[in-house]
Amino acid sequence: MSADVSGSAGAGGAEKLHKRSLGVPDVVFFIVAASAPLTVVAGGQAVSYLVTGNEAIPFMFIPLGIVLALFVTGYAVMSHYISNAGAFYAYVSQGINKVLGVGTAFLALFAYNAMQIGIYGLFGVAMAAFAIDNLSIDWQWYTWCFIALALIAVLGFLQVDLNAKVLAIFLSLEVLVVAIFDLAILADPGPEGLTGVGFDPSVTFDLNTGAVLTFAVAAFVGIESAAIYGEECKDPKRTVARASFIAVGLVVVLYALSSWLLGNSVGPSVITNPELLVEGGFTGPDGLAPDPTTVFFIEGQDRLGEFFGDASSLLFATSLFAALLSFHNAVARYFFALGRERVIPPVFGRVNHSTGAPYIGSATQTLLALAILLVFSIGDLDPVLKLFTWGTNIGAIGVMLLLSLASWAVFGYFLKHKGLESSMWRVRWAPILAGLAFAVIFVIALLNLNVSITGLTDAPLDDLTIILPACMIGFALIGCIVGAILRSSRPEIYEQIGTGPKAEQLIEQEMGGQSG
Repeated sequence: MSADVSGSAGAGGAEKLHKRSLGVPDVVFFIVAASAPLTVVAGGQAVSYLVTGNEAIPFMFIPLGIVLALFVTGYAVMSHYISNAGAFYAYVSQGINKVLGVGTAFLALFAYNAMQIGIYGLFGVAMAAFAIDNLSIDWQWYTWCFIALALIAVLGFLQVDLNAKVLAIFLSLEVLVVAIFDLAILADPGPEGLTGVGFDPSVTFDLNTGAVLTFAVAAFVGIESAAIYGEECKDPKRTVARASFIAVGLVVVLYALSSWLLGNSVGPSVITNPELLVEGGFTGPDGLAPDPTTVFFIEGQDRLGEFFGDASSLLFATSLFAALLSFHNAVARYFFALGRERVIPPVFGRVNHSTGAPYIGSATQTLLALAILLVFSIGDLDPVLKLFTWGTNIGAIGVMLLLSLASWAVFGYFLKHKGLESSMWRVRWAPILAGLAFAVIFVIALLNLNVSITGLTDAPLDDLTIILPACMIGFALIGCIVGAILRSSRPEIYEQIGTGPKAEQLIEQEMGGQSG
């Protein structure tokens, strides 16, 4: 069977994703949408100011941007030689070893599912708040989650380029809202003026640096996802690299400037002080507890009118929906990659013959999310403080470990295949530096998990700070065990691990021999 563009599998053939569907802009939309810019600026950055008390949050995005650029340098070169829907899985399998590669795939499934399902909590609350304020619709948070889940389930069965178009609409609008807010603050800053304290490195590294780093790193989750769509790109060797560099550049600049202007909208000394936030009216529904996530909407509305406040509140929810869709697609493709190579049951490697979508993986992710949402809704558990906080924080930490493993995989791959690339900087030094940096960040983030979960810099360690990482590492170890079992009992499958399209060809040959 030839590798056609339809994405369908002929009689007796292997399943294929929809080939040559995505261009550079499409992949950029998937990457940046997973990062959810409006959510990060209005939510994550505002909270990090208050929790850490650090007025120089913006500066941290600069060194992190450099680390990401180092990562993308090697990651982009690797994409020239490996195009696989299970990106990190394939990179580690071919760059280090196949047992660790399967463990990496299981870690990715855990991390991305945790991120995706956790985001539902904040989405439900944000959508419910907008609906009651603007539409007089008083539905529970989980009702909106189930509606979103149904829409994502449908989109998961459709062509990936349609998903990209949906993300393009949401992402363009949310970035526009952030840009308009930034311009408004530039023209009319808060009472302290446009102070430069936000970019003072001495302030950044003086107070709660570990917590600052943890919050800042979480803002970049999703930036690594370009290679997941390599098999569906029009030109994988160029698209993945270009999209990754563009996305990193856009996000770093946007986050650094927007976090600086967010602080200046009310003044850095106010947004980091709970008492001053309460005095300024930046509180939650009870009017007593400080809520820094209201700063963006209140200050924007004061300068730009009521329409801006309403529109940005809606786009805050759609920003979360875009992130939900992006992570859903990532999880579906990891299931597909493992099923195609028969590491897990081959049914997961099936695709929709008309759209090329990995529908079994998509449906599985939907069912997982549904099960967790039912538990939280029936148990009346807090959707933000528990579902969102637990899921996104442990998911982000898992992604940090994935980034470190992928960096070492790039180094290992080109060490095994000397002569493929002449630039030692791109295939040796940049991956080594990125691997070390992300390993350190992973440890710091893990040690500060109690801060991320509770929002308190002096929060004590509790059972949850042990259980969540144990689940994450345990899931990765299960993957390693599966890989080791395959190596000893199913060597024909073990040899295909991480080979992607080559595994399809081998399956086709086997099936052709059986039919003959």
